[in-house]
Amino acid sequence: MRGLASPTRPRRGPAPARPELTVDDRRRFFRRMRRTAEEARGGDFLLRRQALYLAGYDDAPDTPGWLGQQQRAERPEDWLTRWLTARSVAAVAARQGDRDRMRHFITTTLDDDDAGEAANLNYWSYWIGESPHLQLSDDFIAGAGKPTWHGHKLLQHLVAGLSPDRGFFDLNIHTLWALLAARPGLLRSSAAGHALRDRLPMLLDGTEPSTRARRELEGIRYAIRLAEA
Repeated sequence: MRGLASPTRPRRGPAPARPELTVDDRRRFFRRMRRTAEEARGGDFLLRRQALYLAGYDDAPDTPGWLGQQQRAERPEDWLTRWLTARSVAAVAARQGDRDRMRHFITTTLDDDDAGEAANLNYWSYWIGESPHLQLSDDFIAGAGKPTWHGHKLLQHLVAGLSPDRGFFDLNIHTLWALLAARPGLLRSSAAGHALRDRLPMLLDGTEPSTRARRELEGIRYAIRLAEA
């Protein structure tokens, strides 16, 4: 990037807000991601998982079918690999518009499973930079020790991402619900907690009744009332 020449004059008119690939470059990139995922085996689980995740952004018509084929080929043996695979499958499906897979992941892999709930919070916290230490493997996600993260950044990130039209909406709500259950003090010491309180009426109005997301939002509203009492 430093070697690129500076523009001779400022651009005029509409301009993209971020770098954009050409159609050919996008096609080439996603072909490489698919090839990487298909060739990554054995000890290359992390490489394969990341390649599948990125390949899920491809809007080509055959992407859902290819992803489904790749995901059916997974036969993980240990608990953490199964958990990570299930999360990746749900995330890719949500990006492709299949919210039922994400809801199934929450119900079967997170709800009523303390290890799954802890892994979910560990995963999110590290991903947004809460953890003070660099991790060289995924083992920390299943760590049974006391978490090193505080939750302030995670709360802010989750509140900012609470948009009912997003595929990750159900996961964001459930993770927020689990975070406040683990760290109730965040509601009293965070600006994001006040923003959440102000947004709750809108979120409840836009959430279908008798759903898990609705029940968890009601639980969050109750937790806010207790924090303000």
